[in-house]
Amino acid sequence: MVAEAYEQIACEVEDGILTLTLDRPDVLNAFTPRMQQELIDACDRIDADDAVRAVVVTGRGRGFCAGADLSAGGSTFDAEARGGAIRDDRGLPPRDGGGLVTLRLFNLTKPVIAAINGPAVGVGVTMTLPMDVRLASETARFGFVFTRRGLVPEAASSWFLPRVVGISRALEWVCTGRVFPAEEALAGGLVRSIHPPDELLPAARALAREMAEGTSPVSVALSRQMLWRMLGASHPMDAHRVDSRGIADRGSSPDAREGVESFLEKRPASFPLRVSDGMPDFYPWWEEPEFS
Repeated sequence: MVAEAYEQIACEVEDGILTLTLDRPDVLNAFTPRMQQELIDACDRIDADDAVRAVVVTGRGRGFCAGADLSAGGSTFDAEARGGAIRDDRGLPPRDGGGLVTLRLFNLTKPVIAAINGPAVGVGVTMTLPMDVRLASETARFGFVFTRRGLVPEAASSWFLPRVVGISRALEWVCTGRVFPAEEALAGGLVRSIHPPDELLPAARALAREMAEGTSPVSVALSRQMLWRMLGASHPMDAHRVDSRGIADRGSSPDAREGVESFLEKRPASFPLRVSDGMPDFYPWWEEPEFS
């Protein structure tokens, strides 16, 4: 992946794994509109690059992301005070920047692993919710602190968080707004595992390689979208419809032939189709009237 000259993130690709690093270490990688734009641009480039099979997101220095940059003081979240519009020409409020990032992550066709190396508070933790697996350092701390700042959850976290940890745990963390350690995040299902600081990135990259090696890129992309989107389905019949179309398309594809033949011949598979030009005709199925 050829990255732009990013100012607040950094991207590095090795062996098909892209490591995306939040890169404002002097302020614990606090989130800004510039970081928002760079994250969305990076997602666009990741989706367009078949050489990238999986993504690891981490933070530079001792923090993952301390939340929104509060350098503007009490007007940090006041769009009008900062010279912005409080309503667009349709009378709607401006889109939440964290939500624009999480929705783009949700739509990615590559699996994403968060390697949370330190404090992850506010948008610093909500941005990880659409990532597929979260690993934490022993030094990580988490906080859905919105009620303590006179705000409400953002980044579509009112949708993601209950689906990740359950409604009761989500309400406890959001309504108290407390900051809690990695052990509580593990017990609550927010993170998969806890690691010594120097073992966190190697563990995340090892999991990313496991997702990337020996798997069909198109099958991984479709499977990721199927599982996430079925969390909002009203009936298992919705899943059955998509499963049936996926099995019919994939079953007749060169990937399925290669998958079966390589298994029978006891050799590594070499799947020919790529995400950039090999997705089935029914993708994205959720935009069809049947699913809207």
